[in-house]
Amino acid sequence: MSEDEEDETRGGEEKRRSPDPGRGGGGGANPPPPFSDQVLENVLENVLQFLDSRRDRNAVSLVCRSWCRAEAQTRRDLFIGNCYAVSPARAVERFRRVRALVLKGKPRFADFNLVPPRWGAGFYPWLAALAPAYPWLERLCLKRMSISDADLSLLALSFPTFRDLTLICCDGFGTAGLAAIAEHCRHLRVLDLIENDVEEEEEEMVDWVSRFSTTSLESLVFDFVGCAVNLDALEALVARSPSLRRLRVNQHVSVGHLRRLMERAPQLTHLGTGSFGEGGGGGGEVEVADLEAAFAASRSLVCLSGFRDLAPEYLPAICPACANLASLNLSYADITAEQLKPVIIHCHNLQTFWVLDTVGDEGLQVVAATCKDLRELRVFPLDVTEDSEGSVSDVGLVAISQGCRKLRSILYFCQRMTNAAVATMSENCQELVVFRLCIMGRHRPDHLTREPMDEGFGAIVMNCKKLTRLAVSGLLTDKAFGYIGMYGKLLRTLSVAFAGNSDLGLRYVLEGCPKLQKLEIRDSPFGDAGLLSGIHHYYNMRFLWMSSCKLSLRGCKEVAQRLPHLVVEWIRDKPEEDDGEAVEKLYVYRSLAGRRNDAPPFVEIL
Repeated sequence: MSEDEEDETRGGEEKRRSPDPGRGGGGGANPPPPFSDQVLENVLENVLQFLDSRRDRNAVSLVCRSWCRAEAQTRRDLFIGNCYAVSPARAVERFRRVRALVLKGKPRFADFNLVPPRWGAGFYPWLAALAPAYPWLERLCLKRMSISDADLSLLALSFPTFRDLTLICCDGFGTAGLAAIAEHCRHLRVLDLIENDVEEEEEEMVDWVSRFSTTSLESLVFDFVGCAVNLDALEALVARSPSLRRLRVNQHVSVGHLRRLMERAPQLTHLGTGSFGEGGGGGGEVEVADLEAAFAASRSLVCLSGFRDLAPEYLPAICPACANLASLNLSYADITAEQLKPVIIHCHNLQTFWVLDTVGDEGLQVVAATCKDLRELRVFPLDVTEDSEGSVSDVGLVAISQGCRKLRSILYFCQRMTNAAVATMSENCQELVVFRLCIMGRHRPDHLTREPMDEGFGAIVMNCKKLTRLAVSGLLTDKAFGYIGMYGKLLRTLSVAFAGNSDLGLRYVLEGCPKLQKLEIRDSPFGDAGLLSGIHHYYNMRFLWMSSCKLSLRGCKEVAQRLPHLVVEWIRDKPEEDDGEAVEKLYVYRSLAGRRNDAPPFVEIL
């Protein structure tokens, strides 16, 4: 957000310019157009209605105070990437006509249990400000926020026309809060609960599915809600929701119940299958042929996910839908290349594919031979331990690079990699925007030459000139970071794990990547000198996270002293933890609100 406060809108009369009596003989001269600042501002507001890009709008707001005011008056969708970057009061004071809000909380490393529980990011202060300021609020997306059942109840009662709620990686709520949303949001169209892991004891569970009062539901996602649901109520809800296009159910929904849901909603475009094996929730025995007929009748399907507790004999039942699929997520399906092949050979139009590494290099070779239009690939590990025997390697990466030349984004977990394979990908897939290579295990070199992986990552940043996100791992020296600083001019997000050999590497990145917004570093040898080398750039970044590095309290305090408008948090796992001068976890972010007032005892703001 701009640091300029919003001025009061200028009202009253328009100031007209008087004609120049020295021109044209007095009364016969035509006066200039009667434009005032207010008229120009109204024209600008009408133009800005058509400007959707957040970055473009931010650029407009920095031109001058008048443009800043006009942009604020026309912004309907508000994105706040850090809930502590601005106070709720300041946000609602500046942006007075917001109808949709995206709000993010904890740092991303919370997904890896590196942020202690109860760190913060509570939603209530924001809700208390939003409720009176935006009674017309329609859409809300929260990511990594803590939200209670009471918060959800208040939300449901505060916004009469509310219709879209998405919660991603949030915590603190249960089925009682979901029931309040379902019951009171009568215009609800979207309820997407993504990776929230809602778990409750049976005696605490509320039958939230039966509370829905809407018939306009378009999307219902609850695949990570760990509680059983009322299957009869779910079936009735689906049957009376003719606009439903997206449905992702949890593992308590059996194949039998899934088939019945599909029969009642043949218009679905996105389906998450829940359990995809025998038993597990009733619904009657289902023959593979019957399930195949259900998928054949679902002619609108373009996205499939789920497949938990997979019985491999059921997987070919999705084949009738494969020709139309643009997205297929098998990241919970423990399958082999032989089990994947009969399905993937029908997926010629696939653009997004997520899969476990159990398919091996052979499975990725089949993907490369079939999915020529693939844009995004994610390969996850079945076993996340460092000493596991991964099934994919440089061979699979090379195959993908040769067969999927339109690839834009890749996340690839493996145990073995070579510089040559990474360089081949950089040459074949030069349109890459996201490249995340996670070589599991610490400091692993090129498994053929035993050399550091410097040249491979160097080739990526040299040849993929549109790259904005990069994750590096393996045995890397300062040379790799020199390449990143020299060629990664568009990088906005960089994640580093178990890499580097001195502060010089971090200095290369901080001095060479002018557009860097998010920098995440863990288990790397960077210390105070590397940290201080970025003093000139931290005000331009959204955040810096460093954990298990070589930082000292003195170095962190110097950053806080030299950059008083940054918030510098020293995070300990326990309040009593005291390692002297060593700083285990550092979180640095820019904020217009200053230090937060809800920091727990294990967080010290320097």
